[in-house]
Amino acid sequence: MKSLGVTFLLVTLAACGGSDAGSQQTVNRDTLTQRQKDSILAKSKIPGARAVGNALTAADSTSARIKQANALATDTTPPPR
Repeated sequence: MKSLGVTFLLVTLAACGGSDAGSQQTVNRDTLTQRQKDSILAKSKIPGARAVGNALTAADSTSARIKQANALATDTTPPPR
């Protein structure tokens, strides 16, 4: 029973100790935006990946329509007096 306690203590101390290398790796790993990750996924051969690509295309089309509508709305707004 005593060796079990010593083993538990050593494992706990080993888990608590360490360097900051793990947190730096996390920061370096997450450099892609969600859009970039989705684009990579859409190009893969995973089942359903084409649906991700279609969703990205639909989102781009919607954004373009909104930008065009906003541009038209600013063109037809009377100038301030």
